Amino acid sequence: MTLSKEKLGALCFFILAIAYGFEAQQIRLLPGDQFEAFTARTMPYALAWLTGLVSFLVLVLPQKGSGETFTRVFQGLNWPPTILMMVLMVLYGLALTPLGFLLSTVLFLIAGIYTLGERRWKIILLTAVPSAVGFWFILVKLLNVYLAPGEIFLALNLGA
Repeated sequence: MTLSKEKLGALCFFILAIAYGFEAQQIRLLPGDQFEAFTARTMPYALAWLTGLVSFLVLVLPQKGSGETFTRVFQGLNWPPTILMMVLMVLYGLALTPLGFLLSTVLFLIAGIYTLGERRWKIILLTAVPSAVGFWFILVKLLNVYLAPGEIFLALNLGA
């Protein structure tokens, strides 16, 4: 069996979906939530199942005219941006507590967009800032999800 780039990506996403589903079990529920139809675990479970299903289908369904071997899948890939994006994701996770959701998300999006090749700062800022603010607005104002402002803002007494 040969492994194409698409199949390798599907395999990675399948493994990620399984790990994400197991980690979603660690989300704590409030007392009485086990009787609710929609809890803090519902969306992570849905995302894990949907990702797992789609990636499994890509893995098992035949692909047209693919003659690539396992080692040829990795040749010619652009690894530096991929590795840098993974480092940025780890830094984003570490920055959430001290900087808060909004500031760390804006910085992550700016760095990620720049890493992926966009060099026009007007485009970068007009993409990153409204996306982060819009997502923050949906979570905080529409869905009533509490997002901590960040330790830096609490220390400056701006978050209260």
